[in-house]
Amino acid sequence: MTAVEQVGGRPGAGWDVLASDGSVVRIRPIREDDEPALEAMNRRVSDRSIYLRFFGISRSNADQHTHHLATVHDGHVAVVAEYGGQLVGVASYEPLRAGEAEMAFLLEDSVHGRGIGTLLLEQLAAMARENGIQRLRADTLAENAGMLRVFADSGFEQVRRLDSGVVELVLDTAYRPSTLERMADRERAAEDRSLHRLFSPRAVAVIGAGRTPGGIGHEVLRNLVKGNFTGPVYAVNPHTDRVADLPSYPSVVDVPGEVDLAIIAVPAEQVRQVLTDCGAKGVGGAVVLTAGFSELGAAGHEAQREILEVARRHSIRLIGPNCLGLVNTDPAINLNATFAEVSPTRGTLAIAAQSGAVGIAVLDQAARTGLGISEFVSLGNKVDVSGNDLLLHWWGDPRTAVIGLYLESFGNPRKFGGLARLVGRTKPILVVKGGRSAGGRRAGASHTAAAATPETAVDALFAQSGVLRMDTVEELVETARVLSVRPLPRGRRLAVVGNAGGAGVLAADAAGRLGLELPELSPAVQAELSAVGAVGSGNPVDLGAAASPKSLAHALKVIVDSGEADIVLVCYAATRAGRVEDIYDAVARTATQAEVPIVVNCVGATHAAPEIALADGRRLPVFPFPESAVRALAHAVQYAEWRSQPQGVVPDLARVDAVGARAVVRWFLEQSPGGGWLGPLQAGQLLQCAGVPAIPVLAAASRSEAIAAAESAGYPVALKTAAPGVLHKTDIGGVRVGLANSVQVATAYDEVVAAAGDPQVVVQAMAPAGTELVIGVVRDRLFGPLLMAGSGGILTDLLADRQWRGLPLTDLDATETLHALRCAPLLAGYRGAQAADQEAVLDVMHRIAWLAEQVPELAELDINPLIAGPSGAFAVDSRMRLTPANPEPDWHARRMRADDA
Repeated sequence: MTAVEQVGGRPGAGWDVLASDGSVVRIRPIREDDEPALEAMNRRVSDRSIYLRFFGISRSNADQHTHHLATVHDGHVAVVAEYGGQLVGVASYEPLRAGEAEMAFLLEDSVHGRGIGTLLLEQLAAMARENGIQRLRADTLAENAGMLRVFADSGFEQVRRLDSGVVELVLDTAYRPSTLERMADRERAAEDRSLHRLFSPRAVAVIGAGRTPGGIGHEVLRNLVKGNFTGPVYAVNPHTDRVADLPSYPSVVDVPGEVDLAIIAVPAEQVRQVLTDCGAKGVGGAVVLTAGFSELGAAGHEAQREILEVARRHSIRLIGPNCLGLVNTDPAINLNATFAEVSPTRGTLAIAAQSGAVGIAVLDQAARTGLGISEFVSLGNKVDVSGNDLLLHWWGDPRTAVIGLYLESFGNPRKFGGLARLVGRTKPILVVKGGRSAGGRRAGASHTAAAATPETAVDALFAQSGVLRMDTVEELVETARVLSVRPLPRGRRLAVVGNAGGAGVLAADAAGRLGLELPELSPAVQAELSAVGAVGSGNPVDLGAAASPKSLAHALKVIVDSGEADIVLVCYAATRAGRVEDIYDAVARTATQAEVPIVVNCVGATHAAPEIALADGRRLPVFPFPESAVRALAHAVQYAEWRSQPQGVVPDLARVDAVGARAVVRWFLEQSPGGGWLGPLQAGQLLQCAGVPAIPVLAAASRSEAIAAAESAGYPVALKTAAPGVLHKTDIGGVRVGLANSVQVATAYDEVVAAAGDPQVVVQAMAPAGTELVIGVVRDRLFGPLLMAGSGGILTDLLADRQWRGLPLTDLDATETLHALRCAPLLAGYRGAQAADQEAVLDVMHRIAWLAEQVPELAELDINPLIAGPSGAFAVDSRMRLTPANPEPDWHARRMRADDA
């Protein structure tokens, strides 16, 4: 089966995608029974469209082409678009020669302007790329401005040539950074339109609103009314004519006005029919509060799939089921469609939580600290709207400055990572990831697989995409309070000032643990601080317990104006020497003009406000403990550093052989259909296809063959067992190194064979001296290939000095990975030693990443050791495990979440 045939686990199901107006389109492979529907479309299409597609107005040509696409199987690929219950478009390509095909499109006139042609082009290019087609060609009439605009705006690289009124176009199917950015922009615009009626409804119906207080539907209705929702609120309950002083209607279809948003709180078995009624009413969004779906097992999962199918058929976006609801604090909306007791305040933090209880905790903590929210979503089972959808939605929301997520699972983590990289360039993303555990260690025999825990992939994903990982909800709220107030830190230099010496010491200790710098202030600055009464002016600056608001304001201004600090923490203990309100005013006067972030730690004032209002509308966070303030500042520094870095690029590699690599894999799986570990020679062949420098491996199965191999390789040599199933050769005594002559080789051969119980060995010339590293790959079911770099040789497991990154691997990713290792100083030339060729190591990392992407069957890989020396980096020993596999899914494609994804 192709990737197209497997979507959603249902053969031929295809993909649900969003048109530019936010409605749902299904794109799927063509079927033989589509021919009548396509012929009917040919009748509906205008003469003009027929002419532009076929260079003539004969509809018989259109019907012949339809028959060919639907019934002839000659290597062409075709997909159709379903919209509003009809087939409204078809796209296809016909192979021309190796790596090239000719593409064609026909779209019904009634759906022009909805971006369906662009969606068909994206999906066709993705399928072509998967099938080895690098270039798609099209001959298009110069007067066909609409189709030419689709090509031009797609973001795919293309070449055009005009000849006799026909534009000959060649489109490159590869994803370039500009391609992905254009796709993300289109997806963001479509997502905004699709979610608009969910978050900004003009009217809301609560379906299942009971008469008894305490019921879920009843409480949601009360929150909507109590929260002053700006539009009409309708109660739907067939058993009464009034609920909570509002008229009630038997069904949503009986509601007299339009309904944008339905809040559904009926028993699980009724949800499907309620959604069908919502579709008939023209409802645009629904929040299913009801539990009893996929969390209950197979039967519940099937019921959940059914409600998703109903929603997609009517272009209804779904939140839930099994959720708490949603909130929008925009004063033009005032939507509190939850059954929580907390009344959210207005602010700039957008929050999504997969757990209703955690969602309530976030809202409660945000309210306690004065942090307002822009929007809140309880995701529940994430049948439709997911964290990825919300990232796109909040990316362009002017009321949202910080995004917070509580997630327990990922549907499409690689898509999440790509979106987070884009969104994070303007808005920080904070995530609490539930489900951390020391258990769940992946079963695997290689060093790489054994080291990969369930959290390894998550940490790698977050590190590369600029996501700040929080351990607790409290930490998320604290960090959001700092990041919601601009400016961002410009460096790691922290200055601490105040009248609380002990708090300053604690802050300094926390800063040291978290990697912040606490520089000694210059003599000139210290002199100024001493002049205003500082009893300790080095940093932390201690103004003494009796410090007045005036002296604090002066000292704070001296530090801010000095340029010697990138962030400032004011630690103040409330005393009778100064009212807290006066201290707040003193801080506010300086902070309003400051170009560095300032936060406050106030001790001993239980009723002090949790924030300080500035004249320009900003609000400085006040923390009860210095350590939590410093931790939040450290996260802000981390985000600012990530944001200031370049995006990085995936380098183009010379000397790679994808065809050769596929041949090695194909041969091995023909010999071992169930997969397994490659022999040393085959592993070496794959490294050669990737262009990885390696010490040649010579196989031997007898003493004389081993001696001949050693003489061919050139002394000194290493001899190792090649017994199947032996992965850690040193552990069983299966390695001998530094063998200088035939006598030593013969002795070593006998010893290794006796230890391994197998006559098969390999012989290699000794590698040049250098630092031993390990480079590895393990493939995660959801996250795809993960690359590991670390200290190698026998120290690999002992030191656990390793770093992980997901793919694709940019030049910046690779450099950060290498420099983050504890052994990095050895590579740089520790204590006068000659430095290793780090560029060569980075090149090997990129080549292994290339191999992992080219060979989806590569389940595990270890190069251990990789010798990094002054003259290059060389693979000495490598292990690879292949398993049968389908091509990697297209993680970048615009596809709505499938319920079983």
